[in-house]
Order: sequence, then structure tokens, then C-alpha cells
Amino acid sequence: MPPPTKPVVEPPPLNEGQFEIGGLALQQRIRQQELLAQLGVTALRGTPFVELVNQTVRVAAEGLRAELCKVLEYIPSENRLLMRAGVGWHDGLIGVATVGADLASPSGFALRTGKPVISNHLESEERFRTPELLAEHGVRRAINVILQGDGEPYGVLEVDSRSEGEFTETDIAFLQGAANILGMAIERQRHERGLKAALEHQKVLVKEINHRVKNSLQLVSALLNLQAGNDPEIGGLLRQASGRIMAIGRAHDRLYRSQQIDKIELADYLSAICKDLEEVAPNCDVSFDASEALFLTTDRAVGVALIVTELVVNAAKHAYPAGARGRIWFRLTRPDSELASVSVRDAGVGLPADFDAMKSGRLGMRLTRALAKQTGGQLRIERHSPGTEFILELPLNKDDATAEG
Repeated sequence: MPPPTKPVVEPPPLNEGQFEIGGLALQQRIRQQELLAQLGVTALRGTPFVELVNQTVRVAAEGLRAELCKVLEYIPSENRLLMRAGVGWHDGLIGVATVGADLASPSGFALRTGKPVISNHLESEERFRTPELLAEHGVRRAINVILQGDGEPYGVLEVDSRSEGEFTETDIAFLQGAANILGMAIERQRHERGLKAALEHQKVLVKEINHRVKNSLQLVSALLNLQAGNDPEIGGLLRQASGRIMAIGRAHDRLYRSQQIDKIELADYLSAICKDLEEVAPNCDVSFDASEALFLTTDRAVGVALIVTELVVNAAKHAYPAGARGRIWFRLTRPDSELASVSVRDAGVGLPADFDAMKSGRLGMRLTRALAKQTGGQLRIERHSPGTEFILELPLNKDDATAEG
């Protein structure tokens, strides 16, 4: 015999009202997910914090179909929660209105415990008191979730409504999702503030170090000048050493005064060096000219200044022998976008016919060659009638820039 068949039990039909409610709820959940996705994209784009907070309250209010929403920032010194952003509230309350942060307040309870709070019937709520701010706006129900980053809680995200109905556990999931996105942005802002403060502190320390180094170098230079005495040869050597030290001191002076600690504006720097060179080469009138401003990395700029110092001292000594009066001028030019040129010229007796700058054993030329190599430049000589011109050609790289760059 065939086995007996079981009777088929038909489920009870859904009435039209049930289907409509279920469909509306599904549409709302889908819309909530869309809103969270949009808010997440906005946060990932690095949107300014204030703009992101304002968008969060709009998203939260729309997602829960509520009239009011606010972000409350915890103020520890007052044990209050300050309305930092909001939508639907009376004018003049944002940045002013506060609510209590104690456990008797719905938002305070969410802050203290980290647990979400739903109050669907504020008029008969026995767990918490109803904040005056909500009563004044006719709020019937509220939902609160904590705004938590990696560090201390920032505050609370709260949605309020004047209409009848109920917030649900599903609404908590949506609102907490919005709060988590904003919380990550809050933590990022905290990290950025911390990094900025550390960077500013580092800049202050570097400037203080440069200031102290500059003062120390000036002291050493003054001591060398005092030791020069009456011996012309020893005095000349000590004055040359003093000039080299002052060239470095000028660099630290620029770093101390500049907002940029990794670059020096070369034209301004060399102009200041020119004043020192008049003391190192007292028998010469030293002048400087620049076609445009140019920033070089600190190491390269100091190297260029030391080269100029050596070339000017050598010109004063050899182009105008026996202390003869003469003129020395140096220039900074830009032959093209990838090259800078620093030239030192005199109108003196000129170089010997067999002079080779690359083979000269004089201290000044050895130092000049070493510094030219260090700066990445090429040194060449042009003979004039009268005088000689030393030209340092400096290839520019991505770390160098004009004033406009």
C-alpha cells in the first residue's frame, strides 16, 4: 500500500497592510545602508571635520526619518555634553546648548556606559530625566549611541523625534554605524593634531639649535679676529678662517629666522655673505647681484657660500697683490630651468698662464674643488682682460626651487 500522504497546510495569507509595512521597512533599511556607504566615502576622502560632522547629523536624521539630530561633545571640566553640530534645532543653539553627562541623562548614560539608549516614551520615562532641551522642542522619543575613537570618548550621537512611533534595535545598528564612521574621523583628527604639535615642537627645537650654533660661531669668529695680532701672514690666515666660519653662521641665521629649515633662499643668503666678505677682503670693494630668488637645500647653499668665500679671499690676495685696491663682484644667475650659475670675477692681474685649478695645491683651491664636488657643481675658469672669472655651475634637482615654486 502506498504511504499515506500528509495534508498540506497552507500558511495564512498576508493581509495588504502587513505587506505594505514590511515593504516600507525593507526600503528604509536599504536607504540606511546607502546613507552609510555615502558617509563612509565622504570620510575616506578626507573631508574637513566640521563638514563631516554636519553631514553625519543630516544622514542620521534622514536614516531614522526623524526631525532632529545632534552631535554632543563631552566637556570634562563641566561634566556636560555640548551640542557641537545639529539639524532641526532652534537657531543659536549649536555651540551653546548643553545637557548633563551624568547617568540620569539618556545621553550621559550612553557616554558613561558605552551602551546605546532608546527612550521611546519620554513623557513617561522612569529611567532617566528628560533634558530641558528635548522638552522645549517637543521631543517624544530619542536614541543615543556613543562616539568612540581609539582614545577617550568624544561624546554622543543622538537622534530625536516629535512623532509617535518607536526606535528599534535595527535603528541602533544604523546609528552606531554612522557614529563609528565619525569616530574614526575624530580619532584621525586627534592623531593629526598630535603630529602637528610634535612637528611644531620639533621646528622650535631646530630653530633654537640653529640660533645657538649661529651665536657660537660668531663667538669663535670674534676670537679668531682677536688672535690675528700684528703678524700679517698669521692675521690673514685667521681672517680667512673667520670668514669661513661666518659663512656657516650666516646659514644658521637664515635657518633660525626662516619658516623652512631644510632650504635657504640663496640670493638673500649670498647678499648677507657679501657684507662679511668686505671685512675678509678689506682691500676690495665686493658687490653681489642676483637675477632671481632661488631656494637650495641647506647643505648645498652652505657649500656654495663657502666656495664664494674662498674665491673672493683668493682674488683679494692674488688678483690684487701687495694690498692693491680693486673690485670683486659675484653673481647668481639661472641660464635655464635646470641650471644655476654662481660666478666670482675680479679685474686684477689675472692667473699665470700655466695655472690649472684642478691641480693647484693651494689650500684655497683644494677646498674649493672639494666643496664644488660636494655641491654637485662644476667649476670652470674664464680669463678676461683684465681679470679672471670663476664660474660654479649647479644642476638643479627636485629638492631645489625658485621662489614661485
